[in-house]
Amino acid sequence: MKKILILLAVLVSIGKTLGQTTQLEPHRPQFHFSPKVGWMNDPNGMVYLKGTYHLFFQHFPTGTKWGPMHWGHATSKDLVHWQEHPIALYPDSLGWIFSGSAVVDVKNTSGFGKNGQTPIVAIFTHHNQDLEKKKSDKFQYQSLAYSLDEGKTWTKYAGNPVLPNPGISDFRDPKVRWYEPQQKWIMTLATKDRVTFYSSPDLKTWSKESDFGNSVGAHGGVWECPDLFPLEYNGKKAWVLLVSINPGGPNGGSATQYFVGDFDGKTFKPYSTKTKWMDYGTDNYAGVTFSNTGNRVILMGWMSNWQYAEVVPTDAWRSANTIARELGLTEINQELFLTSEPVKELTALKGQSLSLKNLSIHTGYDLTAKVNNKTGLFKLELATQATADFSITLGNKKGDELIIGYDKQANEYYIDRSHSGKVNFEKGFGKRHSAPRISVNPNLTLTLLADVASVELFADSGLTVMTDIFFPNTELTKLYLKSATGILITDLTYTSLDGSGKKGL
Repeated sequence: MKKILILLAVLVSIGKTLGQTTQLEPHRPQFHFSPKVGWMNDPNGMVYLKGTYHLFFQHFPTGTKWGPMHWGHATSKDLVHWQEHPIALYPDSLGWIFSGSAVVDVKNTSGFGKNGQTPIVAIFTHHNQDLEKKKSDKFQYQSLAYSLDEGKTWTKYAGNPVLPNPGISDFRDPKVRWYEPQQKWIMTLATKDRVTFYSSPDLKTWSKESDFGNSVGAHGGVWECPDLFPLEYNGKKAWVLLVSINPGGPNGGSATQYFVGDFDGKTFKPYSTKTKWMDYGTDNYAGVTFSNTGNRVILMGWMSNWQYAEVVPTDAWRSANTIARELGLTEINQELFLTSEPVKELTALKGQSLSLKNLSIHTGYDLTAKVNNKTGLFKLELATQATADFSITLGNKKGDELIIGYDKQANEYYIDRSHSGKVNFEKGFGKRHSAPRISVNPNLTLTLLADVASVELFADSGLTVMTDIFFPNTELTKLYLKSATGILITDLTYTSLDGSGKKGL
């Protein structure tokens, strides 16, 4: 009996190492990061240093529902393959470790660097449960920790908190960046129904600069997890402000809105106050960008939704992150829009490809036999004209179907997970979600990434994005294209993805 148990343990371990879906973990993502065990939500402290991407995340390692928050830690050389490390930050006498950011303090403004070592400084929210229970409005405040060994170990600053709470019940999620023109750090902080900007010369002493947002944007729920960063467009710089909101998303629950405008080191002024969404799906939340990545602006989000995150049908772990996405700006009718596209590093997962030209779809077209994909992991790229409805159906032998499509009359994209498998764990889960087609180009392009339990749709070079999770009863390995009125797909490329990451180009 002992030999059988040992063999079983070895097989399970090998399955996890190769990225294979096992019967014990039927919904474990194969090319998205998820914790080995326990609960995960917001990505935190994402930073790039010496060829390594560091991902920290909200983590409760001993439970699968939200609980005392820690900072978990994982690293990657390519934004695709992640190695999980021991807990980085534990709760302490000042409170639980809520969301925040991390910076490489190259100029050692903090003074934490010793003997030529460059410190990574984490700026995070301490959440004091005792003060919250006493009905105080000052139970959240900002603190520091630093690492002198490239993120392996951390020391909390003895002078914490560095930014006490002025009396705002939701006072959290600091995102910090260096503002070169004025040689100072800028903190973008969520403060209930707005964001507040603070500045500091040394990360330790902070001064309020301005507020933004109490009368603009979506306000269906509390504002949280903001981010502020510049992007280049046609040789000019514009600033993008991300604000996550829960509830109040366009398809229910959690979502992230954005504003494009100018920032002068003190005040953010949007070009437009129209509400715009970074991702219209229900499962990209609290996304923030990596710091120290040079000209690239790379974002990852939490791939779930507070509406049902604690009840999704996984056992030992809950939640995953989106794939890493590169952000940009595109102009439509003299208005700037944010774009999101998969990072180029995903080519590391490339398996066998199939390319088809001028594919005429009348009623239905079965791609299943042509692609012969046993894992259900794939990337599908297609181009057509926005002249008719069409849909992509992912199915399995159990009859589960996930449908992704374009509705010509409504001029919108959609994901329908009504019959995608397990949907009854929450009354609002099994629905169809829609997103407007923002592009005015008659040519329509679409990239679809499918993992074991998620799809990420990038339409029209990332102008419209949708992310949805789902829980099929077995892998979705069947693939159909459908169009009731008929449509010509000018280009289609199907690429199987190797979840184990053993294959390259």
